[in-house]
Amino acid sequence: MSNPDPAVAPSPARRGLGLGLIATELSVLFSRRRTWAMLLALAAVPILIAVAVRLSSGNGRGPGGGPSFVGAITGNGLFVGVAALVLSIPLFLPLTIGVVAGDTIAGEASQGTLRYLLVVPAGRVRLLIVKFVGAAVFAIAAPLAVVIAGTIIGAILFPIGDVTLLSGDQISIGEGIARLLLIGAYVAVSMLGLTAIGLFISTLTDVPVGAMAATVVLAVTSQVLDALPQIAWLHPFLFTDHWLGLIDLLRQPILLDGFGQNALLQLGYVVVFGALAYGRFTTRDVLA
Repeated sequence: MSNPDPAVAPSPARRGLGLGLIATELSVLFSRRRTWAMLLALAAVPILIAVAVRLSSGNGRGPGGGPSFVGAITGNGLFVGVAALVLSIPLFLPLTIGVVAGDTIAGEASQGTLRYLLVVPAGRVRLLIVKFVGAAVFAIAAPLAVVIAGTIIGAILFPIGDVTLLSGDQISIGEGIARLLLIGAYVAVSMLGLTAIGLFISTLTDVPVGAMAATVVLAVTSQVLDALPQIAWLHPFLFTDHWLGLIDLLRQPILLDGFGQNALLQLGYVVVFGALAYGRFTTRDVLA
């Protein structure tokens, strides 16, 4: 048999990670109405919180109970984004992440496009990486939507000034915004483990709704287990264990130990469930 024609040999772009595939995946993901509907729903959370606090304070009833940063909203609008992130972490963020991650492979399979993606010289491993990157980018965009909406509505309805941290120290507006972005980054990192879990579950079925639901249920279950003191030995291994550790970023000096532990924990979940997704997807018959 003669040697292959060099003109049709795989190009470096095709042999590499496939930045073109990643760009295409992101383009498809963020061109969907569902994606923007979820981002708008997340952005609505800080708006609802800000309006509720504004109406409450306008009636002379004060901001009510809840965490101290919720009560601090009336004094500084930058706390709107923080309050919205904390309130979104238990359900709203896992729900949207679960929808995107659960749809990665199962959605393609249900539409019959998965086999065509694999006919193109993308490769199963590369396709898994591209799908994970796409879901991970959404995991970054989701808390960012909350932060941006919270900052805008907070500036409109409440005064903006030097930020009084939970430790009692004051920082400038610029540093306060930087802290807010750092908190958003913390939340994004926190969702990477769930993203990997959703990717793995998505390789197990051709029904995207089932993969989405299973991913969200696991997130809720992990949080319930994390709240049970009887199994405290298990808490450090739960991917939700550090989700609310963002509070440490509102102290002076910044406590980054929790950030590092959270990142290491999420990395572990990405590696383990990424390997499980690889094992399942590379042995799955999708071309039949």
